[in-house]
Amino acid sequence: MKKLLALTALIGFVSMMSGCAMTFGGATSGGVITSNVKGPVAVGDQSVSPAKTGVATATAIVFFASGDASISAAMAQGQIKKIHHVDNETFSVLGFFATYKTVVYGE
Repeated sequence: MKKLLALTALIGFVSMMSGCAMTFGGATSGGVITSNVKGPVAVGDQSVSPAKTGVATATAIVFFASGDASISAAMAQGQIKKIHHVDNETFSVLGFFATYKTVVYGE
């Protein structure tokens, strides 16, 4: 029983330290326990109005990840043809659950 508990703790520790979902989407900023980070990705044409918003999300749970958080997916979701700017949002809990959102603003 002690060996099983030690093995489980070791696997959990190695998973957390290896980054797994915590660095999902290229986000490397944040805490080990929880992280909720927002930041810029790109600036587009400043003459374009940021009237519309498009969001694309990818999710990771332990060793499994799915979703399309690309700029083109966010543009399609928001029916955006011209980009004003692009932001990202990363949320992570203990490196076991993470979401990565790409938010596109434009018209």
